[in-house]
Amino acid sequence: MKKQPRLLPGDFAIWIFIFAELLVFAIFFITYSVVRAQNVELFNQFQLTLNHETGAINTVLLITASYFVVLAVHSIKRNQIKHCIGFIYAALICGGVFLAIKTYEFNEKFSLGINMSTNDFYFFYFSLTIFHYLHVILGMIILLAVAIKAQRGNYSSQNYTGVETGGAYWHMVDLVWIILFPLIYIIR
Repeated sequence: MKKQPRLLPGDFAIWIFIFAELLVFAIFFITYSVVRAQNVELFNQFQLTLNHETGAINTVLLITASYFVVLAVHSIKRNQIKHCIGFIYAALICGGVFLAIKTYEFNEKFSLGINMSTNDFYFFYFSLTIFHYLHVILGMIILLAVAIKAQRGNYSSQNYTGVETGGAYWHMVDLVWIILFPLIYIIR
């Protein structure tokens, strides 16, 4: 008898968590959009002070990390455990570089005396990007745990739900940035 395919990859509990997280981010994004609509000139002016190049590089890094996570899931389904582990570590490297770039951006703003209380734009910039930054850290912790479990032989082509679960969370982190980047950095 053929096994019935699951509706969602990974553990169902992660999807409840992902949907809750997406709801929180959606509320943030809607609030940002409403406040921005009331202060268009202020938001446009201070949006120009952001480094669009580093924001774009970070977008590429997170999309690349997600690609590596997809390759990791495909590898474990083929019982290519070493490939799976390698792809997860490649995703972790991309996530680490993302964090390094965001840390540099934050430090640059803080050294200029810019913080959450500077104005409404920077309140949202820091609130949203730091909240996302923390999610990247959590995503990296989850991926690291998956990599360690894979190294210990806990995953195979017959048992890969944990790899899918970690991947699902990472893709949520990536999706949020794909919305956050144009919203904060580009849309005028």
